[in-house]
Amino acid sequence: MRTIMLAIVTAGWLAACTGCLIPMYSADPARRAQQLIFTSEDLRTFLDEWERIWFLDQPSHMKPLRTHGGII
Repeated sequence: MRTIMLAIVTAGWLAACTGCLIPMYSADPARRAQQLIFTSEDLRTFLDEWERIWFLDQPSHMKPLRTHGGII
């Protein structure tokens, strides 16, 4: 019975944490907001990285406005 209660308390303690054993974000609200902004910016730039890897960010010659792809 004691081990079951200890397991329940441990599971509840782990579920309450933001990270695994160490909280992922700071307890200071100003620092936490800065960390959340940095995290969301990283997720936002993922699409740009994906397009760069697959060479989708190159200029298209199908556009009505002619884009020169070389050095002028």
